[in-house]
Amino acid sequence: MSERRTTAVLDRTGLDALVQVLRARGRTVIGPTVRDGAVVLADLATAEELPFGWGTEVEAGRYRLVPRADGAAFAHTTGPQSWKAFLHPEREKVWDADRTADGRLSVAEAPRARPSYAFLGVRPCDLRAVAIQDRVLAGGRYQDRGYRERRAGAFLIAAECTEPGATCFCVSMGSGPGADAGFDLALTELVDETGHRFHVRAGSDAGDELLAEVPHRPAEPETQAAARDAVDAARERMGRAMPPVDLRTLLGDSLEADRWDDVAARCLTCGNCTMVCPTCFCTTTEEITDLTGDHAERWQRWDSCFDLDFSYLHGGPVRASARSRYRQWLTHKLSTWYEQFGSSGCVGCGRCITWCPVGIDITEEASALHDELAARLRRHDQEGENGRKESEP
Repeated sequence: MSERRTTAVLDRTGLDALVQVLRARGRTVIGPTVRDGAVVLADLATAEELPFGWGTEVEAGRYRLVPRADGAAFAHTTGPQSWKAFLHPEREKVWDADRTADGRLSVAEAPRARPSYAFLGVRPCDLRAVAIQDRVLAGGRYQDRGYRERRAGAFLIAAECTEPGATCFCVSMGSGPGADAGFDLALTELVDETGHRFHVRAGSDAGDELLAEVPHRPAEPETQAAARDAVDAARERMGRAMPPVDLRTLLGDSLEADRWDDVAARCLTCGNCTMVCPTCFCTTTEEITDLTGDHAERWQRWDSCFDLDFSYLHGGPVRASARSRYRQWLTHKLSTWYEQFGSSGCVGCGRCITWCPVGIDITEEASALHDELAARLRRHDQEGENGRKESEP
């Protein structure tokens, strides 16, 4: 393992050269691009397909593309997709079953595509999300073989955040705006009087090796300082924050809170928050057959704890109310995830806030639960104090 990592500066031509070297190595380069009124993740043939000159305006339940005069490529917030869509695809065949000529049943594992991915523009919050999914789907006793194979060959190029959105709260979750681990290369985009350029840090031997093949110049101290300052400035401009409390304990102590009724009155239980979340991993399976009954397939697809049938047992669903389903999602995400995987399941990307059709804000809900719990504890203390006074002679 290398002791010293490369730092360098790429211009726009060098960024495209990076894409071309990756493609020449047989990698499918996935990165952000503008399509259908949003910044989406797609196969890139060239760096010119990146969203140069586009930013985003986001709020709870609102997302809009806006033009930028500076021509920046990574000055947008996270879009509706995450890298989960490629590492843990929403639908995947598990096996095929066929009835043979002699009437026997033959079952074969479905062949899997094994793309060699290079992800360009991974936000630090999404780097943390990938690390969480690594523990969920590729660690422990029960592993997702397809995820493990796709993840093992993936090359990750981070884009540090210098333009946080109004729904971002990664700082309070410890997952941004700077990239500290889990990447092969990390880019910090700079657009100032010195020009448009990308400060690059290698985070692995593979990153060092790739950077050596791309036209670049050494990173001068001024550019390194400018990159650090840009990320530090973003840290001070987060649009939202979780309350500075132990969320794991807060959710565990709030299972009977009245706030769940308030959010249930607004929640559509549509499952948008789980679909856009970069760490939600729940799936179900379904079997389909052809009309002859001689061929059957099993498919795995994404599912959501907001689906009424998700907790269905004989006789009905375990969580029949919107209150119980929202409580399950938030409590698992912020609290009981620790018991299973040793960390929070939230990275502060803000997608669940932006893409909720009624604008439910996970940070607002956590703060409301904290306020309700604090008020309940104050009442309890006051009642105890009053009881002691009454018992005094």
